[in-house]
Amino acid sequence: MLCRLSVRWLRPRPALRVRVPEPSLARAPAGGAKRSALPVWAVASVSTVGPSGAGGWYEALATSAPVQGAEDVLLLAHTASGLPWWGSILLTTVALRGAVTLPLAAYQHYILAKVENLQPEIKNIARHLNQEVAVRAHQLGWSKRVARLTYLKTMRRLVSELYVRDNCHPFKATVLVWIQLPMWIFMSVALRNFSTGAAHSEGFSVQEQLTTGGVLWFHDLTALDSTWILPVSVGVINLLIVEIFALQKLGKARFQKYVTYFVRALSVLMIPIAATVPSSIVLYWLCSSFMGLSQNLLLRSPRFRQLCRIPLTKLDSDTPYKDLLAAFHSKFISRKSRTF
Repeated sequence: MLCRLSVRWLRPRPALRVRVPEPSLARAPAGGAKRSALPVWAVASVSTVGPSGAGGWYEALATSAPVQGAEDVLLLAHTASGLPWWGSILLTTVALRGAVTLPLAAYQHYILAKVENLQPEIKNIARHLNQEVAVRAHQLGWSKRVARLTYLKTMRRLVSELYVRDNCHPFKATVLVWIQLPMWIFMSVALRNFSTGAAHSEGFSVQEQLTTGGVLWFHDLTALDSTWILPVSVGVINLLIVEIFALQKLGKARFQKYVTYFVRALSVLMIPIAATVPSSIVLYWLCSSFMGLSQNLLLRSPRFRQLCRIPLTKLDSDTPYKDLLAAFHSKFISRKSRTF
């Protein structure tokens, strides 16, 4: 194949461009209840704002079919299990994470492993193509700009053909984000509706049950966590997830480092945000983050990866957890001890 990358591959053709939109999550003030335990902005009813007002988009979201479906799932879990509301929230979160996001996360690792295994072939193609473009540029008198554009267009096309051949286009690895993020939003809004009495099915009775449906120090799930234990726990677990990804990415590019810094800052920012919403929502966030951490650790297991038929790569290790602990100790504990 490499020896026949001739003129037909060097003809200018339309390049395949895949643009992945970045998800954005806009936050709106919660509303609907008159409980003094919540700040005024968090309980202001969005129903008083018309469709053309500032709260129209949030009212549409809070009354949308996906949010009502999330409310039905929570009510069904509570009724079927007979658990108190804190247990029903945990049960629903674990069930959704295990049945929806875990298979999608395994599929994401499957795609990324196949893409990783293509890198040697891509580098080989790039080397030979660079030589052929240089020869053609010398024969035809191309400028450096024309030669570079020809190389880039041809390389994109060849790489895209490799992705099609192995059925592993990187865009498929983003399916997890497009499912997990909306599910997180819908569940959060559904719990907000329950906590503020804005739910459209048994809303007020659920709100009354939530006032005594907590456990330990957060008995009232409609109130804020004045101890900040839940908000801080959410931030700490999210930071652990970020650090696990950062530790396994050796030799990161500058852009990847900026993304890591941004996600770290976002994890810290989640702490004060979580301190201003009802405890039912923060409990869901905490359980979801904990399941995400467990999921990331599980997907490092060689046995589990083999069970999911995730291809082996040169980056895989037979002792991933020992390597993770060693990297964590080297980055944080050893460095801290050297400073003293």
